[in-house]
Amino acid sequence: MTDCIVIKSDFDQFPDWESAFTEAGFRAVPWERRDQHADAIRYALVWKPGPGELAALPALELVFSVGAGVDHLVGDGLVPEHVPVVRNVEPGLTAGMMEYVVYHVIRFHRRMAALEADQRDRRWEPRLPTPPWEHTVGILGMGVLGTACGLALSDLGFRVTGWGRTPRQLEGIECRHGPDSLPDFLGQTEFLVCLLPLTAETRGILCRETLAMLPGGACLINAGRGPLVVDADLLAALDDGHVGAAALDVFNQEPLPGDHPYWSHPAVTISPHIASVVHPASSTRHIVENIRRHRAGQPLVHVADLARGY
Repeated sequence: MTDCIVIKSDFDQFPDWESAFTEAGFRAVPWERRDQHADAIRYALVWKPGPGELAALPALELVFSVGAGVDHLVGDGLVPEHVPVVRNVEPGLTAGMMEYVVYHVIRFHRRMAALEADQRDRRWEPRLPTPPWEHTVGILGMGVLGTACGLALSDLGFRVTGWGRTPRQLEGIECRHGPDSLPDFLGQTEFLVCLLPLTAETRGILCRETLAMLPGGACLINAGRGPLVVDADLLAALDDGHVGAAALDVFNQEPLPGDHPYWSHPAVTISPHIASVVHPASSTRHIVENIRRHRAGQPLVHVADLARGY
């Protein structure tokens, strides 16, 4: 019997997933039909399942997250305790995040918003750029995505510092770790890139206190998770100019309500959680490799620790 993998995603990508898994020798089952195949489903690729839904699959052996984060799988009754959870770490996700972050850092660095305003006003005003090595990009969250973005920005000539929970050593990036180093890290960061996972410790980490640690006029890029930011505190920092601009891809509530102040704030750029998107073909190769390892009794790659939240 062909092994089944059930798929639950926010995007209408099931035909692409089905094609990729069929080519790899698996039967892909849409989430809506999981009850009809419950006894045959050994693997699940999911985004935001409800409590008890995965536990209702008696043959389930592995759970794969559709996205890079696993905070949507943290909570009582979401994942059976005996079932490992694997993060989605594949080249397409990494490349997309690098594009998004590098684009916004350069946009802020080259003051493109001011140049676009000049064009609208038919104003010729040369705004001379400064070299990137005179500016520091700070990256909160030095996982796979943060590391890739940091290295790309370092290659472009920016000074790059990284901050995370554990020590790291990376050529071209000055790495800090632990809460004691956060004030100094933020104090020298002109362009702050937030790619932290959402955990109990990181929720609301960008608040009035920490935003005040940034140099005046610093810019924020948040492509991690919306609840990392306290919205009211960021809006206040934008209004008084302490934070010069923000590019936000993730939000406390998604979709972002139509009456939210971010929509009309002149210093905020919004995108609808598409900084980095999943590519079924390349993701399937990563998933199938882990299934092969599982069958062979080998260690899985990129296993999440739900107790830590990532």
